[in-house]
Amino acid sequence: MGMASGAVQGGGRRRRGRRGGAINEINMTPFIDVVLVLLIIFMVAAPMMTVGVPLDLPQTKAAPLNQDSKPITLSIRQTGQVFLGEDELTDDAIVAKISATAKDGFEERVFVRGDKRVDYGRVAQVMAIVTSGGFKKVALVTEPDQR
Repeated sequence: MGMASGAVQGGGRRRRGRRGGAINEINMTPFIDVVLVLLIIFMVAAPMMTVGVPLDLPQTKAAPLNQDSKPITLSIRQTGQVFLGEDELTDDAIVAKISATAKDGFEERVFVRGDKRVDYGRVAQVMAIVTSGGFKKVALVTEPDQR
């Protein structure tokens, strides 16, 4: 009765250009898929990124240390060979190499990782070389006891 026969209900305006125009929305699904794949890759690869010589460390019940910066780590194999990272060192070159890599000078932490089958005398000898070179923060590295 009071309505015109050609009127459109609900506001009346039609959107123009929506059918054939460019879509200006970002599709987030491929981005999220890529991020999740990268997350999984890094979670799998992170444990493999430990630098150094593979050793069978002794186990103790000591609590882990809280460390802010990455310390200098010497590794001693079962055969008595000493490594800084993956570089083999002679006894004469230990202090020189540590001094070259120490950022804080003689206040730098030095960790000694000794294989559990290495002679204890060899571990003590390497620690004595490091401490006689002026480094006073020398510590042994062990694995937590799994029992």
